[in-house]
Amino acid sequence: MEIIGKVKGWAIALAELGVSLAALMIIVEVLGLGNLPFFPVTSVVANVAGMLGALGSEGLMGIVALWILWAIWNKK
Repeated sequence: MEIIGKVKGWAIALAELGVSLAALMIIVEVLGLGNLPFFPVTSVVANVAGMLGALGSEGLMGIVALWILWAIWNKK
């Protein structure tokens, strides 16, 4: 059970790192500073807008999926 706890801790840490990096990239794009040298050339804002558009087009199922993801994220 100790191994499962460690793996869970690593997964949580990696998820938090991913969210922090995504937030950093959104801020950099919004400020117009361009792409950071250590990140690939992608538009995080366009990707997030696309995901939100896809969830919105799914109607109720998109809202339910978003609620489930939020509940999983807050359960830590």
